[in-house]
Amino acid sequence: MTDFIKRVVIENVTPSVDNGRFPARRAVNETVTISADIFVDGHDRLAVRLLYRRAGVSRWRQIPMQLLVNDLWQAAFIPREMGIYEYTVTAWIDRFDTWRSQVSKKQADGQNVSVELMEGARMAEEAAARAKKEDADQLNRLAEQLMSSAAAEHPDVFLNDTVFAGLMARYPDLSSQVDYPKVLPLRIEPRKALYSTWYEMFPRSCADDDPARHGTFKDCINRLPYIAKMGFDVLYLPPIHPIGRSHRKGRNNTVTTGPGDPGSPWAIGAAEGGHTSIHPELGTMEDFLQLKVKAKEYGIDIALDIAFQCSPDHPYVTEHPEWFHWREDGTVQYAENPPKKYQDIYPFEFESPHCESLRQELSGVIHFWIDKGIRIFRIDNPHTKPLRFWEWLIEDCKNRYPETIFLAEAFTRPKTMYRLAKGGFTQSYTYFTWRNLKWEIEQYFDTLTQTHVKEFFWPNLWPNTPDILPEFLQLGGRPAFILRLMLAATLSSSYGIYGPAFELCVNQPLAPGGEEYMDSEKYEIRHWDLEAPNTIRPFITRINRIRRENPALQQTRNLMFHPVDKEEILCFSKYTDDFSNIIFVAANLDPHHTHSAWVRLPFEQMGVPGEKSFQMHDLVSDARYLWHEGYNYLEIDPGVVPVQVFRIRRRMRRENDFDYFM
Repeated sequence: MTDFIKRVVIENVTPSVDNGRFPARRAVNETVTISADIFVDGHDRLAVRLLYRRAGVSRWRQIPMQLLVNDLWQAAFIPREMGIYEYTVTAWIDRFDTWRSQVSKKQADGQNVSVELMEGARMAEEAAARAKKEDADQLNRLAEQLMSSAAAEHPDVFLNDTVFAGLMARYPDLSSQVDYPKVLPLRIEPRKALYSTWYEMFPRSCADDDPARHGTFKDCINRLPYIAKMGFDVLYLPPIHPIGRSHRKGRNNTVTTGPGDPGSPWAIGAAEGGHTSIHPELGTMEDFLQLKVKAKEYGIDIALDIAFQCSPDHPYVTEHPEWFHWREDGTVQYAENPPKKYQDIYPFEFESPHCESLRQELSGVIHFWIDKGIRIFRIDNPHTKPLRFWEWLIEDCKNRYPETIFLAEAFTRPKTMYRLAKGGFTQSYTYFTWRNLKWEIEQYFDTLTQTHVKEFFWPNLWPNTPDILPEFLQLGGRPAFILRLMLAATLSSSYGIYGPAFELCVNQPLAPGGEEYMDSEKYEIRHWDLEAPNTIRPFITRINRIRRENPALQQTRNLMFHPVDKEEILCFSKYTDDFSNIIFVAANLDPHHTHSAWVRLPFEQMGVPGEKSFQMHDLVSDARYLWHEGYNYLEIDPGVVPVQVFRIRRRMRRENDFDYFM
């Protein structure tokens, strides 16, 4: 058929990232919903199919798409395997369904439909020519019956015949078929990419028996029960490689080093080796692998920090000087971000003529640790390296190891962060660390969860890091730590904390107005009193258990904010696709004062219509309240708990229910 006669139009197929340049992303066993605007001139009816398959498989799987409203069609499938999937959409004029609709209308209006029945018989004969023999025989019999006087008297028998309709749908007239011109990619990530709970810890500070001793991997093993009991399933370790001695930084990032100063783990490389070596004071490679095995027994995966940079003592500097930028005075350019200076770190020069050997070497570093069984990597400052380098490296890794997870530690401009995510980074750090006011939080997370950004950018929320002690934590005291923890854990399905500094509510900055920790663990070994009375460990344990027990909190795109006429009160909800699990969160964003508000929840939109009352079960305090249609009262004292996490339980009407709200 000539193209201009093709009447079906297919537009706005989603999800689609940059018109198919990059894959959209979902997790294994997560429902993938495909939508498209599909229409035709006139009043003809359409048949629409979603086609999907794993990349490399020749045969498409087909699913009928359903018309929702305003020419919007939708279908969904659940991928069971990780890796790249492909999908597209096809549509055609359903001449049989159009015929059936028109005949029904004419019959209802009392019109004679004998001519229309002749047209139906012709369509049945044409379908028979496309059908297998048994189906063809049945279609030909139906065509004969449509020409009979009985059919003229009772056409509704044929119009409502599901067998007839099924046969016609099985052998459609595809002369009007239009295919969407693109095959769109979809990357299916491991489940932990969607839902994970991270704990960052410096191994060298784990020697609980002797504060003066450098901690080892064996000490980390002893710390595992503490981490597991709080409910974390990813243990993230800063760089574990040999630390350079040249220009080593002293306490609080001073340029002078005192006796015993261990230096920054991010100043990677010494005579003992580089990015594939273990810092000797931490132990051996065998000790590290033992830590990995023991962590797995607690349900914890090890995440390694990959920082593609070198200390002046790294073997690369002498073996491959061509990988660095040499200044006119014969020295290597160290890292700078004025006014910050990192004399102990040499960045790589990616724009040199030797970039190919450099990228192959760095790829080899990742694959070295993959061979050791590591599947989660936190990448330090990826935005300071070429974006296409990461796209190439991550695609290469994921093609062979689709279960690999990459977290981008990039606090930079939004478009750069988005491009890193499009290019393959599984999770991303965010601006959550600095979003404290209600309008800031709502605006930011609406962007992340309700716009096209949700198709590729998966936020991992961190209320603190070794580099960042936000002012809110400095000034808000213990309630601020609890508040930011619980917001991070409920706004996103993935979050992390840098501990034990966080659970012990450490809030002393190096200088007023700054965000560096006083006595930062980046530059010295710290001893932590894990049993200190001010710990918020019980709250962390509780909220992580709430996350495990409530599937609504194990995804992020389901976030919905609710209007509250009080700037200090933030309210939002999350629920599963089938509404079997509904969570409502109310937070007092002021860590110093009690605030109250009236809130009205859109219960019908949340899947609980027609009810007069609902039980609100506060999963933090275990208190239960009866809420009603209309406005309900909230009062939150941050001195007690600044956040309430409710599970909404609907009234059940069975006499044998012990708890009428489920």
